[in-house]
Amino acid sequence: MPHPPASRNYSEQQAGALQGGDRLLLPDGDRSAEIQRIDVEADDFGTPAMVLATLTGGGVLRIAAGSVVRIAAVEPDPDPRAADTAPGAAPDTAPDAAPDTSAGTGSPPPAGEHLPQGDGSQRDGSAAGGAAAPAAVVVPPLPPAPPVVSGPSEEDLALIPALEGTPESVVEAVAEAHPESIGVQLLSERLAKGINTKSGSCLKDLSDLAHELFIILKDAESALAVADLLNVLPFDGNRGRWASVEASLALSSYICRRLGQEQRAAAYDKFLRAPDAMEADPFKARINAKIRQRSLNEPNLYDKEIFRSIDNSNPDAEREWRLLRLESLLFLRAHGGSETIGAPELERRIGNELESVRS
Repeated sequence: MPHPPASRNYSEQQAGALQGGDRLLLPDGDRSAEIQRIDVEADDFGTPAMVLATLTGGGVLRIAAGSVVRIAAVEPDPDPRAADTAPGAAPDTAPDAAPDTSAGTGSPPPAGEHLPQGDGSQRDGSAAGGAAAPAAVVVPPLPPAPPVVSGPSEEDLALIPALEGTPESVVEAVAEAHPESIGVQLLSERLAKGINTKSGSCLKDLSDLAHELFIILKDAESALAVADLLNVLPFDGNRGRWASVEASLALSSYICRRLGQEQRAAAYDKFLRAPDAMEADPFKARINAKIRQRSLNEPNLYDKEIFRSIDNSNPDAEREWRLLRLESLLFLRAHGGSETIGAPELERRIGNELESVRS
């Protein structure tokens, strides 16, 4: 491994601690360059995996987040006219940066003395004893950031009917309308004791009740009334609780499209995608968009589980798996489809699953 220049002080630190302004020793061990910007690329689990160091003179270095790198402890000469006259001095990567004058015994030229004419490659060659400097590390630029999805506006909120009474009274009215449904009665009894929107189990019961009303009982109006108790809740960063709200929004969007309420359906779609626009860092937003698109293109539709239930002649298990498949299809429909399944095909599949579950 090449050794760093003896005339400079270098300290070691993890790549994850790098920041703009640090002067990084390059992989060849002979040159250094100032870092202009640091971006961190996370793996699919959200753990920082790769550090992308954009250099001031151009180029990007890819460094594993756990790697140990060398950082110059001494700032380069701020005088842009300073030049290194030592025959063994190594040029920096950045073409506009001043050569380091701390290496060797040479001194900077007087202010009135003219520097040698010629392009940058000739000056680098003379400073290194005629040897050409290694090329800068350059990788293709990152793709542009995805467009930011706007959250629901006041006009969108106005499309959702205001709550009349209390959330508990909405649930009680639904239970009175369907006294013959065991599923509705069981869920209503739990919810009638008090609806706590901070409780994940409470949100799951509300979402299940809305799905039961529409999918099994075909009561779209009551399903929307219950779902709207969830639909107005903002994303609080807890993905576990948000999963129930997400399912409720996807169901509401589909119901409104069936009823011809396109504007209201579009408002639910905006609510559903609102968390996607909350990441302020463009790089992280770009990574999240790639992961999200991959999940939309390769959804889990529980094919193996459904076929296994059919082979085992287990209709109850088949119904439960089909309900999960229906929930995935509704989620895709609220996103307008994906690159692998378009909206018309989704409408057909949702219709098939509804017929299968209701039969």
